[in-house]
Amino acid sequence: MKFLITLLFALGAMDLAAASIHAGVGQATGSIREAINMAAAGDTIYIHEGYYQEGNLTIDKPLALIGLNYPVLDGNHQVEILTVTASDVVIFGLEIRNSGQLSTIDLAGIKVLSAQRVVIENCHLRDCNFGIYLSNTQDCRVASNNVQGILKEEQNCGNGIHLWKCERALIEGNYLTGHRDGIYFEFVTDSEIRYNHSEANMRYGLHFMFSHNDHYHHNRFVRNGAGVAVMYSRQVKMTENLFGFNWGSSAYGLLLKDISDSHIWKNRFEQNSAGVYLEGASRIIIEQNRFQENGWALRVQASCDANTIRQNDFVGNTFDVSTNGSLVLNTFDNNYWDRYEGYDLNRDGIGDVPFRPVSLYAVVVERMPFGLLLMRSFMVYLMDKVEKIVPSLTPEQLMDQQPFMKSLNHA
Repeated sequence: MKFLITLLFALGAMDLAAASIHAGVGQATGSIREAINMAAAGDTIYIHEGYYQEGNLTIDKPLALIGLNYPVLDGNHQVEILTVTASDVVIFGLEIRNSGQLSTIDLAGIKVLSAQRVVIENCHLRDCNFGIYLSNTQDCRVASNNVQGILKEEQNCGNGIHLWKCERALIEGNYLTGHRDGIYFEFVTDSEIRYNHSEANMRYGLHFMFSHNDHYHHNRFVRNGAGVAVMYSRQVKMTENLFGFNWGSSAYGLLLKDISDSHIWKNRFEQNSAGVYLEGASRIIIEQNRFQENGWALRVQASCDANTIRQNDFVGNTFDVSTNGSLVLNTFDNNYWDRYEGYDLNRDGIGDVPFRPVSLYAVVVERMPFGLLLMRSFMVYLMDKVEKIVPSLTPEQLMDQQPFMKSLNHA
C-alpha cells in the first residue's frame, strides 16, 4: 500500500493521457534504451525485474522510470549509468551498481544536469563513484534511497549524495555509508536535509561549502571520520540532529568554520572527540542542546565572536569548554554544568555564583597537547582547584553568570 501511494504521488504531475511502456526481461521491449528512445514526453516506463548492462542511459525528456522488484542496472565500473538532462523526470525503485570512475569527470550512478523537478526515490545504489549527483538543478527531491559505497583512498572515493549549485532541493530519508562524504552541498541555497542516516563515511556525514539559508534536521550522523562540517556559509539552521561516536585526532561532531548568523538548536552531541569546534564563527546561537560524554564539548577558537551559548546541558565531558585565547567575545548563559559546585540559597533553580567552564588543565592541553598524558592525575586536580580560587591563566570573563542547578534534559 505504501509503495502504491508513493508511486501515485510521484506520478501525479504526469499527463493522464501518457502511455505506459513495459521494458525488460520477458517484455516486447527488451531493452531499456529502446524503451527510452520510443517513449514520448510524459510516458511511464516500467522496468521489470532482471539484470541489465546497457552502458550509459540518457534521459532527455520528461519520463518516469519505475522499477518492479528492483531491476539491476550495472555499469561494470566503466560508465555513468543514468544521466538526466530533462526536467520533470521520476526515477523510482531501481538498483544501480558499479559506476565508472575517471579523474577528469565525476561519474555517478545517477546524475542530473541543469534540470528542474526531478524525483529520485526508493533506489538502491551500490559501489558507485558518486551515488546521486545533482548539478545546477532547482526543486529536486532525493528521498528514501539506500546508497552504499566501498571505502577506498579519499582521492578515489566520491560522495553519496552530491549537490553543486542547486536551489530548493529536498534530501530526505536516505541511508548513506561508505563514501568520502555522505551528503555534500556546494553553492546550494534554500534547501532542506531531513531524516537521513549517514554513517561510516570516510570524511564527513554531511559537508557544506558556500551554501546559505539551508536547514538540516532530524538526521543521524554517527561513526563518520569527522562528523559534520559547515564551512564558508551563513544562515544555516541545524536542529534536532544526533552527532555521535566520531572519534579521532581531527574528529568533531560538528565543525563550524567561517560561518555566521546560524542557529544550532536541540541537537545531541554524544561521544565525539569534540562536540562542536568553532573557528571564525560569528553570531551563532547554540541553545537547548545536550553535550554528553565528549572529549571536548565546545572548542571555541579566539577568532570567534558574538556567539551565544545558552540553556544547554553539559554532562560527563572530559572538557566542557576550551579556547586558545584570553579575550572573551562570546556569551554563556543559563547552561547546566555537571561540574558546577555552587549553591542556590533562594531556590530559584539558578546558581548564586558564576561557573567558569574553562579549566586550567584545558588551557594547558590547548597549548601543549601532550599534556593529555597527565589526565586524571592528582597534580591536574590540584591545579584546577587552585585556579578556581585565584584565576590566572583561564579567561577571567569567560563564565556563565547564571548556571542552572538541574539538567534541562535535552534528549
